[in-house]
Amino acid sequence: MKAKVQIVIETEQHDIITTDIINIHRGDLSSATLGLTLQEAKELTSSTQQVMAIYQLKEFLNSNQICPHCNKQRSIKDYGNITYRTLFGKLKLKSPRLNQCICTKEKTKTYSPLVYLLTERTSPELSYLESKWASLMSYGMTTDLLQEVFPLNANISSVFNNARQTANRLEAEIGDEEVFFINGCQREFDELPKPEAPLTVGIDGGYVHAREGKNCKAGWFEVIVGKSLQENKETKRFGFVTTYDKKSKRRLYEMLKGQGLQMNQRITFLSDGGDNVRDLQLYMSPQAEHVLDWFHITMRLTVMNQIVIGWADSNNDKQDVKDHLESIKWCLWHGNVFKALKYVENLTFKLDPDNENKYDNKDKLYKLVNEFYDYINSNSNFIVNYYDRHHYSISREAFNSSDPIF
Repeated sequence: MKAKVQIVIETEQHDIITTDIINIHRGDLSSATLGLTLQEAKELTSSTQQVMAIYQLKEFLNSNQICPHCNKQRSIKDYGNITYRTLFGKLKLKSPRLNQCICTKEKTKTYSPLVYLLTERTSPELSYLESKWASLMSYGMTTDLLQEVFPLNANISSVFNNARQTANRLEAEIGDEEVFFINGCQREFDELPKPEAPLTVGIDGGYVHAREGKNCKAGWFEVIVGKSLQENKETKRFGFVTTYDKKSKRRLYEMLKGQGLQMNQRITFLSDGGDNVRDLQLYMSPQAEHVLDWFHITMRLTVMNQIVIGWADSNNDKQDVKDHLESIKWCLWHGNVFKALKYVENLTFKLDPDNENKYDNKDKLYKLVNEFYDYINSNSNFIVNYYDRHHYSISREAFNSSDPIF
């Protein structure tokens, strides 16, 4: 079988122009020859674009060569070349430079219509895919994927530069940083329409290896990320580097605003209790509730429990310590901070190296228990009855310990 693909162009003068695009030859049918191959699709889109661009450019230049004031044709002084990057390959465009008409008093004697039209030399679609994929994976993988799917020769530097330009443009669109984002009074809040489902926002921080050139271990930097959950709506996420970002609260507010946040809408913030994370979520909404994420409580208890599991079974203290840790977890799960701290104090006393009844070689666990006491005590105002919330399905997805934020 032979197939020929043509493009038919009808000009403004109603002229019909037919141009061959690609010839396809097929033999016996197989899974590999059914329909178009990837290479044929690349050739088809690339050739179609080349032909279309020629006639689009011709019509554009013909219309711009006429002076809009006196309708006389402006003369061409010379030609230049413009390279325009698209999803379907680079376009080498011949750009004429026109002499200004004598009927106008312009500051310049010549101008190029195509230069004024194509202020950006990368098509919006290519810019979009480069920026989107570069935000999800490395620049090298983005380049490989673009070249695999589209008929273009991508390179890492162009992907990097385009992603940075897109990021700078989006950054410029964000408003100024503010400390207080609650606007209005209670009377105005009561007059607002009925809000949508409550929002649950989880925020967490972590450290990532820095990279400088080929050095993959050039120190560390802290990253804070978060996600916002709402029933029957798409989950939204945000992230930033703490030492670099100057609009961290604005970034969080814009994400919530994009989900339709109202000042009379209930919103729950879940975090690990760190000061930098806690300060970030303050003064976002008068209906905001701040909760210590259960995942971070159980994570610390699990580490301590693993140390006890590693003790020899003949150790008489092993079961006693495990019972204490289980009681602490049960009390915190039910929101009883006072009783949980009493259990932690009792365990600290038993593990104290200066105590005559001390356990053998338990210095590491003693340090962790002390740190856990300070952690729970400083975040006691943000500990709730997790059992009730889980039982009544309040923010159940956010409290799922198998799905941490970071």
